[in-house]
Amino acid sequence: MRSTITGIAGAYRFTLLAGAATFALAMPGTAFAQEQDPEVEAPESSNVIIVTASKREQTLQETPISVSVTSGETLENAQIRDVLDLQTVTPSLRVSQLQSASATTFIIRGFGNGDNNFGIEPSVGVFIDGVFRSRSAAALSDLNMVSRIEVLNGPQSTLFGKNASAGVISVVTKEPEYEFGGVVEASYGNYNAMVVRGEVTGPITDNIAFSLDGSYNKRDGYARIVNLDEELSDRNRWSARGQLLIEPSTDFKIRIIGDYGRIDEVCCQVSTLVAGPSAPAVFAVGGALDTNFFSYNTFLSQVPRNTVDNYGGSIQADWNVGNLTVTSITAYRELKNFLDQDVDFTSADVVTETRDQKVDTFTQELRIASDFDGPINFLLGGFYFLDQDVDFTSADVVTETRDQKVDTFTQELRIASDFDGPINFLLGGFYFDESISQDSRLTTGADTRAFFSLLAGNPLVFNGVEQGLGLPQNSIFSPGPLTAEQFAMDNKSWSVFGTVDFEPADGLVFTAGFNYTDDKKDFALAQQSFDELANINLVDAFITGATRANPNLPDVFTRAQFQALPGAVQQQLLAAATNPATNPLLGLTPFQFQPPFLNLPNAVEPGRTQDDQFTYLLRAAYEVSNEVNLYASYATGFKASSINLSRDSRPAFGDYIPGPGRSSFAAPASPITNGGLGVANLGTGSRFAGPEKAQVYEIGMKAQWDGFGFNLALFDQTIKGFQSFLFTGTGFQLNNAGEQSVRGFEVDATINPTDGLVFTFAATHLDPKFNSFDESPVGNLTGARPGGIPAWSIATSATYTLEFGDSGNSLVTRLDYAHESNVAINNGLPTFNAALRNTRIFQRETNLVNASMTFKLENGLEIGAWARNLLDDQYIITVFDGVAQAGTVSGYPSQPRTYGGLVRFRF
Repeated sequence: MRSTITGIAGAYRFTLLAGAATFALAMPGTAFAQEQDPEVEAPESSNVIIVTASKREQTLQETPISVSVTSGETLENAQIRDVLDLQTVTPSLRVSQLQSASATTFIIRGFGNGDNNFGIEPSVGVFIDGVFRSRSAAALSDLNMVSRIEVLNGPQSTLFGKNASAGVISVVTKEPEYEFGGVVEASYGNYNAMVVRGEVTGPITDNIAFSLDGSYNKRDGYARIVNLDEELSDRNRWSARGQLLIEPSTDFKIRIIGDYGRIDEVCCQVSTLVAGPSAPAVFAVGGALDTNFFSYNTFLSQVPRNTVDNYGGSIQADWNVGNLTVTSITAYRELKNFLDQDVDFTSADVVTETRDQKVDTFTQELRIASDFDGPINFLLGGFYFLDQDVDFTSADVVTETRDQKVDTFTQELRIASDFDGPINFLLGGFYFDESISQDSRLTTGADTRAFFSLLAGNPLVFNGVEQGLGLPQNSIFSPGPLTAEQFAMDNKSWSVFGTVDFEPADGLVFTAGFNYTDDKKDFALAQQSFDELANINLVDAFITGATRANPNLPDVFTRAQFQALPGAVQQQLLAAATNPATNPLLGLTPFQFQPPFLNLPNAVEPGRTQDDQFTYLLRAAYEVSNEVNLYASYATGFKASSINLSRDSRPAFGDYIPGPGRSSFAAPASPITNGGLGVANLGTGSRFAGPEKAQVYEIGMKAQWDGFGFNLALFDQTIKGFQSFLFTGTGFQLNNAGEQSVRGFEVDATINPTDGLVFTFAATHLDPKFNSFDESPVGNLTGARPGGIPAWSIATSATYTLEFGDSGNSLVTRLDYAHESNVAINNGLPTFNAALRNTRIFQRETNLVNASMTFKLENGLEIGAWARNLLDDQYIITVFDGVAQAGTVSGYPSQPRTYGGLVRFRF
């Protein structure tokens, strides 16, 4: 079991020293440490940390779950403003922000997805004050007035449902207090970074308290759009929140929260790693690109805009009835996301993207928990969730606009016991009802036709094609509408769950838990394709032309007419039509990158998934002494089927079988073909992905002595049917990755050699493997190591608090270091590697040093300085195939060094 109570890391030399100290004091092998948290530790430095990872309050040491805890004080000292920076103190967690401020993926132990498609449920669930945030964009507001953040590693489906097959991030904010007080803070740094935040709390009456907090965060962009003379990758966001705490009696408590957050940013910097064969065409149509990856210079045809409005409210009621606790959480949230972006990432008007999204969320949670003196306690609950989301688009040779809406309603009911006897329990029920609608469109840019004509090697190529196929002149890739899509999905699920703790002897606890989930999705997709070229199959067009030119053959315009020809004639026509030497039209195939797709539901595809799954937990925990706890567990997890709500949605192979060159004339018999439902250039394979099923074996130890703490977790985790979602250069492919596993360990140690000095060292070691993945976008990956998962992730820290006698003044100095070992970013790119057969795989290694120093005066005034990425480490976050530019590789560079000073006043 590992816990990241605070994650202060030091420079590389200090890392080695801290690691050596851990080896000597703890065990042979790498250790992961954390500092004590003065805000939450008990008197006499007993280091008692209260967590709610099991949906009941327990100390961190007695919680037999691999959970990392980062305190509010650590977030403050390390200048961690949002969950993007949280990974520097939590080695098992990785957070990636990609093409926009709202496109974020959370990954735990190498597993995570769901950032770019609203039809794909996340594998890592994010909860803020018990309220589920169904989209990552709803979890990105600045972290303010935070009590702690718990990161639960591994499958958590027993208590957190079908959205937690890889883990959970739980943010717990401070409750209002009955003593008046607050904090005001202002910070200024490079790139004109300015952060102002504050919070105030106090009593209204003897049993009602309030709190108000807010933050404003603005920074110039660290990148530049050269041709437009505009900054890129800036920071411009604010948030506000108000709370009421009402306690009519000692057994009844109501907490009311309302919040609003706004992001309006120009994001994000994309650099070119490899300029492919299309680069000369970019320059020829007046565009440009920069191949110096870390120059932070880019060329775009328009300024990318991303605005996010995230707001809502919740009411939580806790009622103690004897040794039972009933908890109800009711919440409503809305998320609106707008994105307008150039997605070919050059100054040529080739592809731009616009997204306009909205998410409305309503949740209701009710829990009953027991607190008996007996050996058995329970928790029973119900949860109801309502979530709504709106718009998403992409284009520049093509521009895209998306309008999305998600309505979600949830209801959870839980009853938990706290008996003195040997048995305690938790029982619950959960209901989930979500509806999603999306309208999106692509628009062809002004440079598209010229750009693609240059790639074809003939500026008049499309004029000749139009003449030969009988199309109006200048109709192919003419500026204007390219596609329009309409998507809708309704998801209803319910589950029952519970845990039972049996303590037959003092210190020995056996736990059994279960969750049964029934999940149903109904979805509909429709498209209108306005691209003349994409609506023509080039094999079938050749056959039609050949038969019309041959007086000995009947004209062929349909599959039935082709199938009526003698078999030998069919084979001769098909051989000529699929041979580039005889069919020059085949050279146009790469330009049919947005073909139409088959609408559904239809007579073959009902547009429905139905999943049900029983997951469970078995665990034994033993308190060897007051200082040492041991545990062993086996748990399973589940995530329901996901739907590809995009224009790349294609029917499953078998429902439809395309002919050579996606020919409809020569397509073999299949339900879709037999039903006369096929459309031109129909492909297969990315309509939806089946359920994920996870399991994890884990053994761990938690130990705490005076001046030294040590935690260890060893695990073997497997996910069958992991839902792989990969960008292919013009769209996204969704499919199941047979089986993926990871073995490893998480270890942490905290050392207090003397008063005021705390060393921590934390490490996660992962050994992942594709046990089976036959049909990935880059070929058969069975037996390969999944890309992007480093073998080692390390976070180490040193904190020294210098007290100036009895004055009450102190100087707090913090140094932390976060490291990820060198790793292949992915297993190759669908175009650059698989299609073009390039063997180059791009690598990433991170070495981040952060530092802060704060002088705290007894009167509440604090003056400090801070730096993140102090040594200006540069690394590639991720890479992808250039949009509509075969052979080009683009990627996201890391953020440069930032630093500044702050003034804070506590009252």
